[in-house]
Amino acid sequence: MKSIIRVVALVGLLAAAPPVFADENFRCGKWVVSSDLSLEEITTKCGQPTSKESVTQDVMIRNRDTGLMTKNGETTTETWTFNRGTLAAPMVVTIIDGRIKSIERKQ
Repeated sequence: MKSIIRVVALVGLLAAAPPVFADENFRCGKWVVSSDLSLEEITTKCGQPTSKESVTQDVMIRNRDTGLMTKNGETTTETWTFNRGTLAAPMVVTIIDGRIKSIERKQ
């Protein structure tokens, strides 16, 4: 009986915990940026990224009739890195097909 009460209490604590989000807000000078902004707004507030990387990959789907994989399109993933000074970790913006997917600290 005690173990059931402990499990119920643990589930209740976990349900009450605040959610964890991958995206963060970052400061660029006097501005705060987040993934809610457009790419233009981020470059206006933070300047041009220190580095940009881009990878284009084929999107493949399986044909239901033949079972073979066929190309259905392409997806482009860009990674922009912004150095924010010596006291702040670099900010990494991941962009998939022109839309901001995440903003994270560089490890």
